[in-house]
Amino acid sequence: MSASVKAFRGGTAVITGAAAGVGAGLARHAALALGMNVVLVDVDESALERTCAEITDDGGRATPAVTDVRDADAVQSLADRVTKESGPPRLLVNNAGVLQFGYLWDVPVANWERLVSVNIDGVFHGVRAFMPHLLAQSEPAWVLNMASIGAVAAWPLQTPYIMSKHAVLALTECLHQEVALAGARHIRVSAVLPGAVTSRIFDDAGGVDSGDLSAAEREREEMFRVRERAISPEEAAATILSQAADGEFYIVTQPESVLGAMRDRAAQLTARRAPAPPRSRFVTPQPE
Repeated sequence: MSASVKAFRGGTAVITGAAAGVGAGLARHAALALGMNVVLVDVDESALERTCAEITDDGGRATPAVTDVRDADAVQSLADRVTKESGPPRLLVNNAGVLQFGYLWDVPVANWERLVSVNIDGVFHGVRAFMPHLLAQSEPAWVLNMASIGAVAAWPLQTPYIMSKHAVLALTECLHQEVALAGARHIRVSAVLPGAVTSRIFDDAGGVDSGDLSAAEREREEMFRVRERAISPEEAAATILSQAADGEFYIVTQPESVLGAMRDRAAQLTARRAPAPPRSRFVTPQPE
């Protein structure tokens, strides 16, 4: 029996942003490979229903929970309901996230506020709503917050997203210490830093309404090319939950790229070296 099966089998998992992408991959793996009862959380009701149906058709246990992670009261109601019906979750994954392209000064205020409320507030709401339930019991539990390779890098034309993932990483590092300080040894907190994983996050990312529209769209096209080298959500999920079961704090899906980014970041900070933008992003294409 694998460590992840031993750790998670029979427990309840709550996964936000679970209708598609890595969230759906985590839900499928948790339900079908690990035998968990999975509560899938998302705002996209139709996609959520489809993903749940796929899991149940394959013999897994999946329940949809249409919830906006930006709404603290809605997330609290979800936590209370799940705990009442199934007990505190063994696995909580705060995964919901959105992306934004374009120069920072061109980003619409509404897009900035939406990204911050999903990517940062959504993680806070999940922790705040579920943690008291986890603290009140003694069974082992795992809290995974979805950061990104972007949490240890600085990348132009995606500033709101990169900023949010730095924030999630810092939140998770501090939360890990607070859980230890509170003496809650049964709760394990991890930061997940995946590299490129196949999803629609680049398709659905916000753009800009004015300013340099072409820069935003060129960045989107560049990310489409990155996606061609991405791993599948299922592969990412198996790696993430295996490392979680092994007790890793920094969970990485592609060590060669993510650990490389960590080393580069550490070297840059130690040398007090200002980040340099990739030249190709700032060169105006010449007409053919």
